[in-house]
Amino acid sequence: MSKNTVAIIDYGSGNLRSAAKAFEKIAADQGLDLNILVTDKPEDLNTASHIVLPGQGAFGDCMRGLSSVSGMIESLEDNVLNKGKPFLGICVGMQLLAREGLEGGVHQGLGWIDGQVRAITPTDPTLKIPHMGWNTLDLTPSGQNHPALSGITGETHFYYVHSYQFDCTDKSHILGTAHYGDNIASVVGKDNILGVQFHPEKSHDAGLALIGRFLGWKQQFT
Repeated sequence: MSKNTVAIIDYGSGNLRSAAKAFEKIAADQGLDLNILVTDKPEDLNTASHIVLPGQGAFGDCMRGLSSVSGMIESLEDNVLNKGKPFLGICVGMQLLAREGLEGGVHQGLGWIDGQVRAITPTDPTLKIPHMGWNTLDLTPSGQNHPALSGITGETHFYYVHSYQFDCTDKSHILGTAHYGDNIASVVGKDNILGVQFHPEKSHDAGLALIGRFLGWKQQFT
């Protein structure tokens, strides 16, 4: 039997090596027979069991980078939206799920989860932007029932670095929040789509545990 493949998309943005190493570590630790593939080839998504979209930097730059990989968005839509493969967006990779981002103008996103990505404007003026460092994650009732988020409590810390936040139109798509003056969407989800604002690959044991649960999240949506 051939190995399942986790496709981590390379579109010129994202902490690719750190993300790949985190997935490789959890696969080894859990004895999972997985191929962790960093790829810029749209056809590789067709044979992947799980798909990961990392990202760091400005929304518009990341969307342009993703659009510049010929056929990648079409392959993502086919494999994630049509075939229902488990998908994880990380940091800006989560934000690209939105309809549009407002950083440096208005930029169209993937539109898989309706909403805008807008600047964080905390009500407490002493809070610095970007929101950077360790913070907790408070799960919504839907988040508490999500298989990739089990075991997370209000004491579980993850590592964040961001100046913009995902404002979901339908608040039921928010699975978890971080408090930074106000509640900021920290996890969003819909069907087989999951996005996290924090960096699981930089979040030590808590991040690795989340990656492990994501890898155990089976294709069950087609």
